[in-house]
Amino acid sequence: MDEVKEALRHIEQNYKLFLQQQFTFIRALQHTRENAYDTIRPVASISQVQSYMDHYCNNSTDWRILNMFLNICNDLSKLCHKLETIYSSDNITNSILERCKLLLSHSNDLSSIRARYPHDTVNHLSCDEAKNHYGGVVSLIPIVLDCMKEWVAHTEKLPQQVLYNVSGGSAVSEKRAPQDTPANTPIFHIPSSVQLEPQTSIRNKDNVPVQGSKRVWKKHLNGTENHRGKCKGPWKPPGRHAF
Repeated sequence: MDEVKEALRHIEQNYKLFLQQQFTFIRALQHTRENAYDTIRPVASISQVQSYMDHYCNNSTDWRILNMFLNICNDLSKLCHKLETIYSSDNITNSILERCKLLLSHSNDLSSIRARYPHDTVNHLSCDEAKNHYGGVVSLIPIVLDCMKEWVAHTEKLPQQVLYNVSGGSAVSEKRAPQDTPANTPIFHIPSSVQLEPQTSIRNKDNVPVQGSKRVWKKHLNGTENHRGKCKGPWKPPGRHAF
């Protein structure tokens, strides 16, 4: 979990640098949209920003800030898939990850999402820009970061025994076995050969056909009883002192 927090902290640091240049980001979108003759529709997907950068970007400043936005989205997407493969999930964490994956999909329509307080990214736009052009694209990263923080907070409340998937944390499931046994209950490790050998010998004796008189069968039974632990009294010679 410390590794996840560190990765998330690194992405947040990059986003803070990007946030300081939000005006540069909006200007880059304006320039590339004009070059693409695409100034009517809103910037509503990651693939749209990728297309602007790849085909309609004419200067290094615009390319740098658009590429920075795409790199942060890519880092968030990688972290999301990593969490899905390594850590177990309940309904809440699974729902959070599914939402993050949907938001970070390159073809997902972002035009209707808006970052709320305490984020002020939308407030830095004009009313027209926020409503008709860039409100969704500037809201994407802060919304996903909030979702990832929510995932971390909820996952830390889960029992450690179920924190990892089988593929990523089999050692945790192995450590659970001793905990399932009460503390005062002794644990005996008896080899299977020791357990099976007496049973096999008794069964073999029982399956041997008895030939002869009833005394042979009685002798066999007495031997079986002695084998199971019944003891006879000491032998005494016959006579008047015998009891």
